[in-house]
Amino acid sequence: MLVQHRSGIPNLTDTPNYWTNPPKSSEEALERVLDLPADFEPDKKYEYSNTNYLLISELIEKVTGTSKFQYIKEEILMPLGLKNTYGSIHDVDMDDVMSGYYVGVDEDIKTADYGSMLATAQDVGLFLRALNDGSLFDKGEQEIYSSIYKYNHTGLIPGYQSIAKYHKDIDAVVIQFANTTDFEGYNWSLSEIMYNRIVKILRRKKK
Repeated sequence: MLVQHRSGIPNLTDTPNYWTNPPKSSEEALERVLDLPADFEPDKKYEYSNTNYLLISELIEKVTGTSKFQYIKEEILMPLGLKNTYGSIHDVDMDDVMSGYYVGVDEDIKTADYGSMLATAQDVGLFLRALNDGSLFDKGEQEIYSSIYKYNHTGLIPGYQSIAKYHKDIDAVVIQFANTTDFEGYNWSLSEIMYNRIVKILRRKKK
């Protein structure tokens, strides 16, 4: 239910002032939703919640006895040879990070720490292809993953938004990173239109 966003647990990033005053630890993040009522009864509906991912990462650390990024590094990044994926902005040279902008805010907000991982488009593409061709999984794991989730992801934080999908009909991973977001969602709608046009162009070339 956590993976499928069917837990009913409120989304921590929807709490007041989350983006202007982000939590400094997992514990502080969880405190923001601890006493909130559930959005719905578990497994009765779907609603995206970043709290689900936070709880999954906490479970990983408790079960493995190591940090979530170390686990991801050992199980995913190293086997796939992904050397340009990082645990946080503190692990990279900031000169190598794409600037991020929020409409109405003049300054570059790329140094804001929202607890997010960073990766190049190439690393994300290699990761998605490995999910789809099964090379990332041990025996039986792909069937489990396929039964509970899909092999693509969209998302945004202030200053950045991305669409990353595998298109089976053309056997291609298409990734779009954009470095401008807005409150109204205009930039997101524009990105979806552009993404779909790019995929159409690739389909025509494939033929």
